[in-house]
Amino acid sequence: VQLQASGGGLVQARDSLRLSCAASGRTFSGYTMAWFRQAPGKEREFVSAISGSGAATYYTDSVKGRFTISRDNAKKTVSLQMNSLKPEDTAVYYCAAGPLGSSRYRSEYNYWGQGTQVTVSS
Repeated sequence: VQLQASGGGLVQARDSLRLSCAASGRTFSGYTMAWFRQAPGKEREFVSAISGSGAATYYTDSVKGRFTISRDNAKKTVSLQMNSLKPEDTAVYYCAAGPLGSSRYRSEYNYWGQGTQVTVSS
């Protein structure tokens, strides 16, 4: 599976941004898809994940109510709609694919995109 993330940019606090990740290769619906992020000087952290069918979604507490993950299995894409952005959301965002049932741990994900920078100014 190859992943290509896009949609990052420079926005102001309280703005919105939508990240997309396009996948190629094997059956897309056979993977849990997730977004992680890494701020300068920090560990890469879990942001959100979505099950293969899209029926189940998971979020880290700091983004609940602001971010929404979705997927389109026909188009082999996963998106992250980010609303009410805060300066602390500034990071490089990575999409990742892992076996069905994968959760919030980096080690569960086998495939990674190249990352897209999100910068939120105050």
